[in-house]
Amino acid sequence: MNGMNPDGLPDRADLVRELRHLRRGGLPALQALVPEALRAVTLHAGYADGEDDLADGAERLIRAAAERLGADDLIGRAAQCTFGLLPGRRGDPAADRRRAAALVYGVTSERFRHSQERQVVEQLAGAVLAEAREPRGARAPRPTATGARPQQTPGARPAVVPRTGLPGRAGNRPVTVHISPIELLRDIDVLVSSENVHLEMSKSFRPTVSGALRRSAVVGCASEGPVADVLADELAAWVRARPGVLPLRPGTIVPTGPGALAARGVRRVYHAALAVPDGLAYRVDPQHIATAVTGCFARARQDRADGLPGLRSICFPLLGAGRGGLDRRTSVEWLRWAIEDALTADPDWSVHVVTRYPEAARLFEAVPPEAPEG
Repeated sequence: MNGMNPDGLPDRADLVRELRHLRRGGLPALQALVPEALRAVTLHAGYADGEDDLADGAERLIRAAAERLGADDLIGRAAQCTFGLLPGRRGDPAADRRRAAALVYGVTSERFRHSQERQVVEQLAGAVLAEAREPRGARAPRPTATGARPQQTPGARPAVVPRTGLPGRAGNRPVTVHISPIELLRDIDVLVSSENVHLEMSKSFRPTVSGALRRSAVVGCASEGPVADVLADELAAWVRARPGVLPLRPGTIVPTGPGALAARGVRRVYHAALAVPDGLAYRVDPQHIATAVTGCFARARQDRADGLPGLRSICFPLLGAGRGGLDRRTSVEWLRWAIEDALTADPDWSVHVVTRYPEAARLFEAVPPEAPEG
């Protein structure tokens, strides 16, 4: 290590070199050895009190630094992939982690290695130092090694904490509300994704439900052969088998398998064709949300009959509230009304709703609205 700066922190160049080496070994390598610069910054930042918790503290610090870069930012998302910070990816081989990071940018692993990877590591090193320089009283509570946070202390900045399993209602019918990225959910049989009427999924690096599910469903080991873009590939095969079918009628549901999401207990992904191209943007008619919800329940009943016994739970995002252009309140009102109607006709389902926005989740606690006028 070249030395310490006047503030007691190591040089950024030293930290960059150590993070590049750590990228190859992965976070589990910290249990054997925490390198010198990372050791110094972990202790300085108060993420560890001594040798006993140094390895876990260094991992907590790296996670906090990646959060600073932002999960919806390309560099932040690529940093999470590069260092195995996403759920279930901590022990992935280096080649797999690099491949996942390359998918964020939509480039090959080799292109990523020669270009974006250097920037990702350098930015993460900067975020580690920024986290260490922030006064401890203004810092969010330490994340655990698995990414969860303890209860926030008074005066700390708000943390984005996934909260799942909250009771809610769609009219007079119970639903379970999750404040979380959809790809972090577990043990829900069917996840619903919103697509455009041409069944073109969002790019995997986009901060959308479609992009998140596409990215999380990728199957394969880059060190052993090609990686399969499962959801997009299955949708493309569905379209090829039906010449002339596009554009789909808004509200149409197309099912695919779960790809790698199967490891999280997901059995199917239902793609709701809702967004209609409108110049350079999209538009969604809120009435088509009701059509899509009805179609999802019909499709699930058919899947049950066709060989998926035990299919029971289904999760909806706020359909049309992203690039579809609807405000979240409108999406919630139509979604809530449509779910209530579907459960009244067929109550044998466990229904979940997922959103990143607490204010949208609270709308499922409100007095049920009248059915929207169409």
